[in-house]
Amino acid sequence: MNKKQLLKLGVPHDCVDVAIGCLQADATSSVRRRAKHVIPHLVAAPQAYLADPAYAPLAQAVLAELENETKPTKIDYAAWGRDLDTASRQQIEAACRLPVARAAALMPDAHSGYGLPIGGVLACENAVVPYAVGVDIACRMKLTITDLPVGALDRNDAAECRELDAALRKGTVFGTGGRWKNPQDHPVMDEDWSVTAVTREVRDKAWVQLGTSGSGNHFVEWGVVDLPTGLGQVEAGRYVALMSHSGSRGPGAAVCQRYSDIARRKLSHRYKEDPQLRHLAWLMMNDEDGQAYWAAMNLMGQFAAANHEVIHRNVTKLAGTKRLETVENHHNFAWKEIHFGKPLYVHRKGATPAAAGVLGVIPGNMADSAFIVRGKGEPKSLNSAAHGAGRCMSRTAARKQFEWGQWRDYLRRRNTRLLAGGLDEVPGAYKNIHQVMADQHDLVDVIGEFTPRIVLMCGDDSRAED
Repeated sequence: MNKKQLLKLGVPHDCVDVAIGCLQADATSSVRRRAKHVIPHLVAAPQAYLADPAYAPLAQAVLAELENETKPTKIDYAAWGRDLDTASRQQIEAACRLPVARAAALMPDAHSGYGLPIGGVLACENAVVPYAVGVDIACRMKLTITDLPVGALDRNDAAECRELDAALRKGTVFGTGGRWKNPQDHPVMDEDWSVTAVTREVRDKAWVQLGTSGSGNHFVEWGVVDLPTGLGQVEAGRYVALMSHSGSRGPGAAVCQRYSDIARRKLSHRYKEDPQLRHLAWLMMNDEDGQAYWAAMNLMGQFAAANHEVIHRNVTKLAGTKRLETVENHHNFAWKEIHFGKPLYVHRKGATPAAAGVLGVIPGNMADSAFIVRGKGEPKSLNSAAHGAGRCMSRTAARKQFEWGQWRDYLRRRNTRLLAGGLDEVPGAYKNIHQVMADQHDLVDVIGEFTPRIVLMCGDDSRAED
């Protein structure tokens, strides 16, 4: 049995040499046992093997590794925003107990998720946590400023804006299983999708989902953007812009599931002591599985970026407009960065990168403002900011509490037309975006404000892909 096989059976990286020695001792014993059965049991309950003539050294090494892993950490987290819910605080506090955790932060849009809360930021040393990245790996915002005349959107008459409506409807496909009948084209499909088994398996799905949008809070929309000081090659003024929110779709979910399962198997012994850690299982970066997840995650980042590029290419072409400038950013991703003088893996689950000078887009909801921002590079937030308004209630609660009548009036007063969308996405289900932006004034500067005018979402009330 080789090193790779032992690691897959859950042997800690630093215990592999001891394991090989034990296998050799077992091979010379009078009663030889099958290692693929013994090793997993030993890793799960090393105390039972302390007197074993062949495997006692490995049991001792695993126990020592566990003792080292479970040394209490004393890291705290910085938080922004008012009235952060108890569940989000409990989840970030659980993440702070990870032996690999070195720093953490909670953004003002925080709400509970799986493992790390949405709006949670976690920096780990030599380790990556798949569920601290999230299911929709590299979920992304993109805003394109165009040369369309602002007047049509200011009036927002359905007949006058018929071509813009059609561009949204024909430029992408919505839904959890949404796909194109005729796949789109992009160089990302020429990348090496065989870097891991799971990325090789999902390549065909990725191709038909390239240029598609998810369900829940994913959208494409036209709006008016106000730029007081200009942006890049665009002078100060008012412009029509296209904004989208989508991610790595089914392929990203498959990558998350595969490596979350692997991480949980490797650390299953810990959940008996702390069940909250089930969705915070980590992979060491000096381990083969950690490196494989990192390669797959980064490929999903490229795919998500390509996904938006295809959507914006399609929609702007259908609308007959020219693209003048773009701003875009990931969330639900991990970056290797230097913080506190050492390299750390910074997970931003529903959080926007906000290093000094870095541009990003922070949306509100289907009717209220989104903001183009420039990061200030606040060390305590690990160079991060909110990724949106953040939910203030669950989707189930929103469907029970709200009716469409009141929100159609709300949209009408704001001159916003909703082509499709779920009741669980109405503005009342979200925090006040203006308060969220005020709560993080020390994290980002606002350089532009986007007002939605024509909004297209999934509209099938299917499960969200945050």
